[in-house]
Amino acid sequence: MVLKMTSFRRIHLFRSLVPVIFLIVLWSCDSSKDEDPNGLLPELNLLNQAYGTDPQQTLDVYLPAGRSTEDTPIIIYIHGGAWIEGSKSEFLGVQPLMEKSFPEYAYVSIDYRLFNLSTGANKFPIQENDVIKSIEYILSKTTGWNISNKIILAGASAGGHLALLHGYKHQDIGNIQAVIAFFPPTDLVPFYNFNSITSAILAGLIGGTPTDQPRIYSASSPVTFINEKSVPTVFFHGTTDPVVPIGQSEILKKELESSSVPFLYRSIPGQGHGFTEATYANLIQEASVYLKTVLK
Repeated sequence: MVLKMTSFRRIHLFRSLVPVIFLIVLWSCDSSKDEDPNGLLPELNLLNQAYGTDPQQTLDVYLPAGRSTEDTPIIIYIHGGAWIEGSKSEFLGVQPLMEKSFPEYAYVSIDYRLFNLSTGANKFPIQENDVIKSIEYILSKTTGWNISNKIILAGASAGGHLALLHGYKHQDIGNIQAVIAFFPPTDLVPFYNFNSITSAILAGLIGGTPTDQPRIYSASSPVTFINEKSVPTVFFHGTTDPVVPIGQSEILKKELESSSVPFLYRSIPGQGHGFTEATYANLIQEASVYLKTVLK
């Protein structure tokens, strides 16, 4: 009888421990637990994330391995295309070069609503507002993505214009540290007069000529908002650019000098609206070295 009671107690004890054992096993198999023995977060890509309700309001996120909220700032890339075409996939062409020169950064490439030349839909400042909205969305995710809230804005052509415009005009929206721009429009009044194509696009995008809409042209030009507190700026322009004349970067250079804003500017002899891969690699590396000195 004693043996039977002992066996019963052992069985009862085992049954009472089953839930505890189950929880221990479940915890050890938890898929959310970092599998890296060093505790480093793995690389993670999040594509076509919606930051608004329009199909064009999406972005791609590239999070590096080993990221942290202390040591992983963000580069937000804005594509070009004269505000009427292009997509966030443009970033893929420079991504390897950016990651090589800025290895500690997370990257976000954004789409924005494009102006429709045929219907007149999505006039400015729709694109400016989409940059703001995308940045607000990114900032809302930094903790979950385990990245810093420090931002460098980058872009080419129309994307460079939007990056500069936000960096100077809306520096308080996002912790903007610097801007990198390739062959950007910077002052839309003289740009309007460059040729018939720019005149037609800007007249539609802005809703008139500089004479008709002087306030909107000024409010849409990055150089309007430069002051002594503007962020450090890196920009590059080809001397034979047939789409955005190099004079646009010369205007930017003059305004930055007048306000004593730190900047790095290179004019690229013999190259146009886009550079060779070797030139891009050298310029992006130069940008990295420069920004490390001014963003200490």
